[in-house]
Amino acid sequence: MGTHRSIERHSSGTHLVFMSNRKEEFGLEAERKAFFGRRSAHKLYSTQKRLSEELLPQITIDLPESELDLSTTFGNAAQSNFIEIGYGGGEHLARQAKGNRQANFIGCEPFLGGIGKMLAAIDQDDLSNVRLYTDDALHLLRMLPEAQFDGAFLLYPDPWPKKKHNKRRFINPVTLSALARIIKPGGEFRVATDIDDYATWTLAHILRHDDFDWPQIDTDSWRTPWEGWEPTRYEQKAKREGRSSFYFSFIRS
Repeated sequence: MGTHRSIERHSSGTHLVFMSNRKEEFGLEAERKAFFGRRSAHKLYSTQKRLSEELLPQITIDLPESELDLSTTFGNAAQSNFIEIGYGGGEHLARQAKGNRQANFIGCEPFLGGIGKMLAAIDQDDLSNVRLYTDDALHLLRMLPEAQFDGAFLLYPDPWPKKKHNKRRFINPVTLSALARIIKPGGEFRVATDIDDYATWTLAHILRHDDFDWPQIDTDSWRTPWEGWEPTRYEQKAKREGRSSFYFSFIRS
């Protein structure tokens, strides 16, 4: 069997190592659900409930039988398109959409609480350039047009820390291939995590994937936030609990 590069972290630094190419190490399932939609029973506030009934149906993406037409979905043909997978409370997605109104944004999130918060932000700031998808993100990725997205964001995904649950992590060869198909050559895939093991997992998969390049193999750059970055509430909570973050930028080759 072949080998692949992986990452090991030690007190003396971070090193590339070679590991056997065993499928079970990464929990590969060709048709697995990439986003385990553990929907929350979180109670919505009255305003959020109203928006979920009135606004959400207007901006929800329903999967077509064939490829999704972005011009029809947004009512325009924007030059730039972006997607955020698992937007949580929606702070980052809302800021991006507000600061780049000429671009279109798709947010994927299955949790009711996060959807409610994002709807409130869309309503408050009149973010007409945002559409939401509330189910398994992989289903949507498979229906999006090829090479039409300038960037994708995966910020603080569920780390699924137990080894038996690692296969549920969003980052895997199936989802990376789906993302590579929709991102334009030269487009950026940003990943942030505060979990060391998830950072290692992410790099191991990226280094094995032919469609993404990691331009800076420099440990200092991992810890440096992107220009203009504003921490999310989750990141602030992680810092209070003593966890620092990794910020990765991968380029579609």
